Amino acid sequence: MTIPTASMPVPHRVRSLAGSAALTPVWENAIGGLTFRTDDGRIIKWGPRNLEASMAAEAERMRWAAAWTAVPEVLDHGETADEEYLITAALPGRSAVDPYWIARPETAVRALGAALRALHDALPVAECRWSWQVADRLENAARRGVVVPTRLHDAPPIDRLVVCHGDACAPNTLLDDEGRPVAHVDLAALGVADRWADIAVAAMSTGWNYGPGYEDLLIEAYDVEPDRERLAYYRDLWNAT
Repeated sequence: MTIPTASMPVPHRVRSLAGSAALTPVWENAIGGLTFRTDDGRIIKWGPRNLEASMAAEAERMRWAAAWTAVPEVLDHGETADEEYLITAALPGRSAVDPYWIARPETAVRALGAALRALHDALPVAECRWSWQVADRLENAARRGVVVPTRLHDAPPIDRLVVCHGDACAPNTLLDDEGRPVAHVDLAALGVADRWADIAVAAMSTGWNYGPGYEDLLIEAYDVEPDRERLAYYRDLWNAT
């Protein structure tokens, strides 16, 4: 996943959705999906259809989560046989991997840990109709033709069930310039699972974005003791699926 350059070509669908608004590229994901900010206060996500998660699923989950936590307001979404799009209201704040925060990694990582704990504490498990538990992830991987090592079919016992973000990597939290969490984004995989499924990915992502040495700081900010077995298992599951 990368921050694209200003010269990146704008897909026809995005240009049509933007209307007369000017577009600034914000993000490019690993499957060619693009995110743009408009100068009239919108975020437009566009990309190829994807069996792992969908923007329709993301829109549905964001509308549900908005009752308990700060997420972007869904304005529109749609799809064709080949592509999909999602339009949300732009929010203040910066992605936690904005250059501003890359230069302030300790503050950013502490904010990420605290924001993830707040999300887990806020979203009600009993009212969530989606699951992101191991069996569901293995089934999703099988549908996509991904062969998951047999050892990962045997998960550690559940520590605490929460409503997980499902993609708790650093870019998916917005922070204000004082390091306070503003909102969570990219919720297409949101669902009930062991909290370590999120914690492991969030901690692992600090290495991708800020360099080595910040994983335990995120876990400390989440306010839990590191569970090395669960961390290792859920990191391996993420990488395998």
